Parts: sequence; C-alpha cells; structure tokens
Amino acid sequence: MLKRTYTCGQLRLSDAGKKVTLAGWVRSYRDHGNLVFIDLRDREGLTQLVFNPESQPQIHKVARTLRCEWVIAAKGTVQPRSEGMENPKLPTGQIEVSVEQLEILNVSKTPPFEIDSADKTNEELRLASRYIDLRRPEMQRKLHIRHRATKIVRDYFDRLSFWEVETPMLAKSTPEGARDFLVPSRLHKNCFYALPQSPQLFKQILMISGVDKYFQIVRCFRDEDPRADRQAEFTQIDVEMSFVDSNDVIGVHENLIAKIWKQILNVDVTAPMPRMTYKDAMANYGTDRPDLRFDMRLKDISDIAKQSTFRVFTSTLEKGGVVKGLCAPSEKYSRSDIEKTLTNFVADYGAKGLAWTKVRPSSDVHRPTSHEGRGTRDMELSGGSAKFFSPELQRQIVERFEAENDDMLLFVADKEQIANKALAPLRCKLAKDLRLYDEKNFEFVWVVGFPLFEWNEDEKRYDSLHHPFTAPVQEDLDKLETDPANVCSQAYDIVVNGCEIGGGSIRIHDPKVQRKIFDLLNISKQQAQQQFGFFLRALEYGAPPHGGIAIGLDRLIMMLTGTDNIRDVIAFPKTQRGQCLLTDAPSEVDAKQLEDLNLRTQKHLRAIEQKSNEEK
Repeated sequence: MLKRTYTCGQLRLSDAGKKVTLAGWVRSYRDHGNLVFIDLRDREGLTQLVFNPESQPQIHKVARTLRCEWVIAAKGTVQPRSEGMENPKLPTGQIEVSVEQLEILNVSKTPPFEIDSADKTNEELRLASRYIDLRRPEMQRKLHIRHRATKIVRDYFDRLSFWEVETPMLAKSTPEGARDFLVPSRLHKNCFYALPQSPQLFKQILMISGVDKYFQIVRCFRDEDPRADRQAEFTQIDVEMSFVDSNDVIGVHENLIAKIWKQILNVDVTAPMPRMTYKDAMANYGTDRPDLRFDMRLKDISDIAKQSTFRVFTSTLEKGGVVKGLCAPSEKYSRSDIEKTLTNFVADYGAKGLAWTKVRPSSDVHRPTSHEGRGTRDMELSGGSAKFFSPELQRQIVERFEAENDDMLLFVADKEQIANKALAPLRCKLAKDLRLYDEKNFEFVWVVGFPLFEWNEDEKRYDSLHHPFTAPVQEDLDKLETDPANVCSQAYDIVVNGCEIGGGSIRIHDPKVQRKIFDLLNISKQQAQQQFGFFLRALEYGAPPHGGIAIGLDRLIMMLTGTDNIRDVIAFPKTQRGQCLLTDAPSEVDAKQLEDLNLRTQKHLRAIEQKSNEEK
C-alpha cells in the first residue's frame, strides 16, 4: 500500500518538484476527456490531482472510474498550476500533483447527501449518517477547535499546579435539580447506580482530602428535556480550589478564557472582566445571562403606569404585578408586525399581551426636518396605548427610556417574573432583527450576588437557587434565622453574549451551616443522611474553605465556532428527543439481560403472562 508523505492541506508552491504521496477521499472529479482532475480531501484540506493520458495512460484510464468518497492513495510530482488556473481560495491553490501511481483503497456507495451542501440537508439525515457528516470541513474544523480548547485547558491548569483527577461514573443518586439516569446493579439486586449530573460532591471531598487544586474535563448526565444548547450527556471543565474566595476562582478562570479566545480566535479579551449583580441583571435585562453587545435596557414604569387610565396596567399593579418595557427603533415594524408577530412571540413565554406605542415629535413644538432625524428631544407618544397617558405622563415615559423620534415602546404587564421572562428574549430578538450588534464581537460579564434561595410557591418552601452546598456571604449568616429570602450567596456565573458558559460558588465547609441550609430546604436529618451521608461525614473531618466552578465545554465551543446548535460541536450527539440516530439508541435489550438485573418491562411482563396463559 502507498504510504502518504504529506497531508492534503500541506503542499505549497515551494514544494514544486517534490515526489509526494497523498491519501484521502475523492471530493470531486472532472473528466475533461484529455486530462482528469481529482480534488483529494483529508482533514487538513484539499489538493488537486491531475492524470495525464500521455505520460500515464493506464493510470489515466483507472482515474476515469473514480467517484466521490472513494478512498485512494496517489504518488506523483508537485507542479505549479497553469497560469490563470490557480485557486486563491485554497492554501494549496497554486499547485497540483501530477499522478504517477494510483491505488484505490476502498470504494464508496453514493452518499445519502452531498457533503458540500450538507448544511441544507435535514439534520436527522445527517445525524443518522454521522460518519459522512463528520467528513465535512466545517465539522472537522469544529472538532479541531474542541481539541485545541481542551489542550489549552489542560496545559493552563498544569502550569498552575492543578491535578486532573477522575471521579466515578457509577455513583449514588442524589437530588441535583434534574432527573438521574439510573443504572441497575446486577450484583446488588433492586439497587441502582446513577450517572453523575456533576462531580459536585466528589470534588468537594477531594478538597477535604487535601488535593488542594483539582480539575477534570468530565462527562455529565442529566435526564431533562433537551434544547438547542443542551444535551442529556454533556462535558464540562470542572474545577475546585482550596483556601480561596470567589475573587480567586474568578481570576483564574477569566484568565483561562482570555487565553482560549486569544489562541483560537486571536481575539483579545480584557481581564478583569466586568461584574454585574443578579439584581441589576434582572432589573435591566430580565435575565441573569444578559447579552451586553447592545444596550436596550428594560425599564420599570409601574410608578407612571399606575397614574394612567389604562385598566390593563392599573389592574395588574393592583394585584402586585409590574409594568416593564423596552425601547427600540421601529423602522422595521408595522403596527401589524407588533400586534401579531411580536405579541405572539411574548405569548410563548407566558405574557398575556404586549402593549405598544411609538414616539414622535410633540405637536406643540417644531417638527424635525428629515436631515435632523433621530435625536430630537421634545417628544410625545402616538398610537397604541398612548391615549391612556396624559401629556405629562407621556413626557416621563419618553425621558425614562431616553426615547427618540420613531422609536417604539413595548410593554408587558404581569407578575415581575413573567414580564422578565417575556421581555428578555424579546430584547434579544429585536436586537438581532435590527442588527444592533456585530455577531463577531464578544462581551463577557460575571453575574454575582445571587440569592441563596428561591421560594417554591407550589410547595411553600425554599429551594436552592444553585445547589444546597453553596455558601452564603459571611455577613448574611445571621439572616438564615431571621430573613432567609434575602440571604446572598457566594455564587458566580460567567456569561458571554447572553449565554451562560459556566457557573460556580464558594462551598459550605462548616457542618453547622450545612445543617441549617438543609433545615431551610426542608431536608430532614434522616433524608440528609440517606442522600448525602458520605459527604456530611467527610465535612466533620476538617474541611478547608473551598470553591469552584464548572464551565460547559460544549457551550464554550459553540461560542468559539459561531453555532447556536450544541449538536454541531459534539461528535456523536443525541436528538432533542434524546435519541442517537446513528446507533438507534436507546433500544430494547434481550430478556436474559433484564433477568440478570432482576428487571421486568411492561412488554416483558405481558410476554410472561401470555406464555403462562398458553401453558394453561
């Protein structure tokens, strides 16, 4: 077999005259009757092969039989392309290889889709034939970036004296916010392992064990409804450190992120990165993962709206709700667009409606000429809900939003949680539709100052906003007894362009504080021992102050590669229904396997019942 000496993306004009051997897949072939041209592809790029019937008639004859995706090896001489035939779009576009030996290593059936136009192909078809899909240069680029990012991570933490330590895949089922994937034990009947949602307790135990600085690029599993940026099995960069505070953890990781962005995208990221409190994020952006590439902040006009005659607003306020809104240029949106498209959009997020009005120059002052344009101040509201506001209230609204001529104001009146939930995605949709930001820009922010608890209205108890091992800030410890709703946590999330790529916290290392947190979460001593007993025992043997973070590797690669689909950056992903179309998983298993595990499915039980009835 011919052994390759160069890759298909390696040769340049300076290599002219060299004898080389290339191997790869036939990307395309062009038979000009006299000369045959083949584009040969491997993961590094393309090289054009040329077959000349005058110098190599037998090889030329074989070359005419080649088809796309056949695997071949070719030996020949590098030569400059003819004048005017260069391809400036290819790194190898100035040369070609005149083939003297050819070996067909394997033939291929006609692929189920064309590789060069696979981005227009149904995703399910691509996932079912992932071995074809992954041949695409774009997919190879994403896999390569993923490899480079993990290499940077490992080298970075190694230089900082972190140890990479593996934690178990078969663990105990503990409540962590999502459903566990359970694995039945053959040796311990009626017992189950759980695949880890995260290594949270193990990495804390490593700190108690004196490891001091731990990291791991680890697979995690959560049985939750998938979405575009979520998978049932995912990978995270998991980190824990001893004798640190939140500033230490944040500092280490913003420097890591800056290094990744510089080495992969050649983009300079400034550290330290800005920080924003959870309270400000929710008030100004309606979400704890704000996109800061554009402004368009949300404004609460409840104090103004209560003076209006708009019953939708006043009745909502009487029930304890809020009126919040945003201001955006209106040139792209007609009244119909607002009342149909945008109203339907917020309805998907629970809003009962979307009130609107537009801004125009006040009828009492000089109207601007076309050259004066936006920026003219004395404004009033026009259309939509404007009629319910007096001229003075209209002036206050315009001032609050700093609105300008031809802007539109959009309002949601509801519970604050619903108003934020609806307005936050609406803000992002408008910014994208109106092209208010450069998609190649990156804006990072640390969101800090999260509440420790959130109130569960259905069950009338507190839930952890992050997880029950998150430490409260020292100055709020007394509030655990008197005012738990206003206890602030030592948690932090890193957000880029509206995507949370990581989150962590300083952990509780005092057993007494941990017990108090469990009490507030309505976790009894018996439940705590049953679910977390091994960890609580470890806390009693000298736990150091410690904290950490988990950065979602898949989401990180999404940002680096510019995709909004997590399946694009995972070699073998699941669909949104949790299926692997390549292997047809999940699938049924043999009845003998179920018996070994002391398990019965409904289908299995029906078969047993049917067999029993037949024997009778």
